[in-house]
Amino acid sequence: MSFSSADGSEAIAQDAAAIPAAQSEAALAAPEVAEIVPEQPAFVSREVVQPLPKEDQSDLAPAAVNASSLHELVGMVDDQKELTEQMRCLAGAVYFESRGEPLAGQLAVAQVIINRSEDRRWPASYCGVVYQRSQFSFVRGGQMPNINTSSQAWNRAKAVARIAHEGLWESEASDAVYFHATHVSPRWSRAKTRLAQIDTHVFYR
Repeated sequence: MSFSSADGSEAIAQDAAAIPAAQSEAALAAPEVAEIVPEQPAFVSREVVQPLPKEDQSDLAPAAVNASSLHELVGMVDDQKELTEQMRCLAGAVYFESRGEPLAGQLAVAQVIINRSEDRRWPASYCGVVYQRSQFSFVRGGQMPNINTSSQAWNRAKAVARIAHEGLWESEASDAVYFHATHVSPRWSRAKTRLAQIDTHVFYR
């Protein structure tokens, strides 16, 4: 699995505003063009979305302070809570991309999605990041497969997504915006800063 695709495909990636006559002396600099990781750049328009609200942080923040491990904190999360669309996208990516990984690896995958949603090079929402073309192999035709919502793996993915969203536990890949599976060695990784390897995923910024 990789952030681009599960089979090792490589991971990814505005008009200069017209200057009014009255402002002709203040030249606007051309917007920076981000280098996007596959070789065919795909420029992403920034979505017009409202900031994602923190979800009942007050009931989990004290638990995070007292939790001695991520495993313990996951067990404190109400995994039966109804998810918003954005949180379902985040939890779904954790479920499909890393449900077989240790909790630290699942948290790191969630952190990559969050980091991308906050970076101007990528869509400004969790669903926008997850459904961006050619990023996750589990997304087919713009849709996520059915989730076994009665499984422990789904309950853990929901809990991890909430912990990551609310910033309740520091991830080893806190600044990462790329990752790939250890069984592949994409060319783009040589130009990125390696942050961590967690089980079968390597994370970069």
